[in-house]
Amino acid sequence: MGDEHARLVEVIKNSDNIVFFGGAGVSTESGIPDFRSADGIYNMKYAYPPETILSHSFFIQNTNEFYIFYRDKLLYPDARPNKAHLALAELERRGKLKAIVTQNVDGLHMEAGSVNVMELHGSCSRYYCIDCGRSFSADILHDQAGIPHCPCGGIIKPDVVLFEEALDQHIIEKSVQAIRSADVLIVGGTSLNVYPAAGLIQYYNGDKLVLINKSATSYDRYASLVIRDSIGETLGAAVASIDA
Repeated sequence: MGDEHARLVEVIKNSDNIVFFGGAGVSTESGIPDFRSADGIYNMKYAYPPETILSHSFFIQNTNEFYIFYRDKLLYPDARPNKAHLALAELERRGKLKAIVTQNVDGLHMEAGSVNVMELHGSCSRYYCIDCGRSFSADILHDQAGIPHCPCGGIIKPDVVLFEEALDQHIIEKSVQAIRSADVLIVGGTSLNVYPAAGLIQYYNGDKLVLINKSATSYDRYASLVIRDSIGETLGAAVASIDA
């Protein structure tokens, strides 16, 4: 185990008020591509730019095209929680991790067993009617081909935050409260370039900021510990070493 990894184990051992802030890199190890890398969704070629397709106005005006893209590129039904998801769930069970703040919409933190998860951009596991507000599970996409409709006749929308839509203020407030009160903030799998979500880590008041990411971030100089390695291998090994 390298020196940085050993330091991470000590940080985790000595804290029972950890918050984790994560991005797309947490789920790439489950086979879900990120958005902005060379092979990411934003660099794929479509009739419209992905940023346009994933906007509120496009959803309203071109719902069928939206769902073609959405079903093809945002749904990964065979993806399963990886070592990072499972390690974080274990830290929560042990009472060390108090909250997860995630930019991901895949629901894998919940599937891994984590409970206190703030999904900043919503979840592909939930759907609702834009007319009556009725809620639906992901099964609605299997039950209905094309554009899913509510029994009231309204169009069903994924409960994800599209471009041109605001983040849920209640989720933002809960995230800020968790980060502000954390003893340790572990940031992983994110370049911290997506705002306003990335700006939330500015609310951290402690002196144990840990960054785990394969590439550099603009916050590296503020961190007490920077680890350039796989998020899954790093957290998995750290949790396994706590009892060693």
